[in-house]
Amino acid sequence: MATSYLSPGIYVEEVDRGSKPIETVGTNTVAFLGECGVGPVNEPVLCTNWSQFTKHFGDFSNSEYLAHAVYGFFNNGGGRCFVLNVGNWNDDGSNLDRNGNKLASAAALYIGSDYGPGTRTGLHALEEIDEINILTAPGQTDPAVQDALLTHCEKMRYRFAILDSPEVIEDGGVDKLPKPRDSKYGAYYFPWIEVYDPNKGNIYQPSAGFVAGVYSRTDEERGVHKAPANEVIRGALGLRYSVTKGEQDILNPKGINCIREMKNRGIRIWGARTISSDPSWRYINVRRLFNMVEQSIEQGTQWVVFEPNDHKLWKRVTRTITAFLMRIWRSGALMGETPEQAFYVKCDSETNPPEVVDAGQLICEIGMCPVKPAEFVIFRIGQMDAGGDVAEG
Repeated sequence: MATSYLSPGIYVEEVDRGSKPIETVGTNTVAFLGECGVGPVNEPVLCTNWSQFTKHFGDFSNSEYLAHAVYGFFNNGGGRCFVLNVGNWNDDGSNLDRNGNKLASAAALYIGSDYGPGTRTGLHALEEIDEINILTAPGQTDPAVQDALLTHCEKMRYRFAILDSPEVIEDGGVDKLPKPRDSKYGAYYFPWIEVYDPNKGNIYQPSAGFVAGVYSRTDEERGVHKAPANEVIRGALGLRYSVTKGEQDILNPKGINCIREMKNRGIRIWGARTISSDPSWRYINVRRLFNMVEQSIEQGTQWVVFEPNDHKLWKRVTRTITAFLMRIWRSGALMGETPEQAFYVKCDSETNPPEVVDAGQLICEIGMCPVKPAEFVIFRIGQMDAGGDVAEG
């Protein structure tokens, strides 16, 4: 801004009003962890199509699960993924990473280690990539690996894990199926699916990569608020186990999402639950919606830091977040016929009393009413008499 005006004329100035619109972050960039015989090790590689994957990591003959998972991801509508090759086993059952350190177990490959920039391995190598939203290690059913995936998502806050069940139920019925630990940042799928392999014919593969593609497809077509369920899995030719309704009655309350073959409707994902015991975070779409909203607000309000913490700033923050949530509500992601029923934003002297301001803090309270899936659709049908009244009986 000019400090003085010395001659008559027109002066045009640019003024920064401070507030910026909040942009919605992406929701469907997937990270795959797997063992592969070719390609870079512990270096995340961005792939946006199947050809890019094969350029770096070869085809189906070079990995047991990874190639089929990534192919299933793109085939089901996935668009962007990071692939992390954690290495490959030697003949003696051990593995050497690029630093020459012998790793004791498969879990160590996936969990990895963190010795600083440039030396991170396994899951730690993904901490540097901000845009990852979904995480999976196809076929890895070791409790230690699945616990590490969930812990990583909980730590990173805006990530969600897709977990596989074992291929075979060792102890008999589905009631013996092992379940991962409680977490609102992951979902668990059963059973494995039958797919075509150009070298081996029809084989069974874990579903995680295919399910991740369905997540991505649903996000693009409907939005992250739509549960990624009642959707066809492209490329699935059959199932390792045919789940009956009675068996799903056992599995669904445990948070085990079933994949079922529906008569004349193909093989579909028939579950939408997280593995959390908390009813507030029971559904996948609710958790992922909050992930998107929280990350969008965090990234879109960076301009607020170090601004004068007064009522003018509180009003600008309120306007900015309200405008963002209005767009979310109009997209159908929030419950309510009016914005007032769907969400609220409160940033004023009540949330920011003098002691909070003196501590250098600005507190804004946000409440949202997310839509939840119609998991149980109930039609109540009765007989009517000739006068139109429902007959009692």
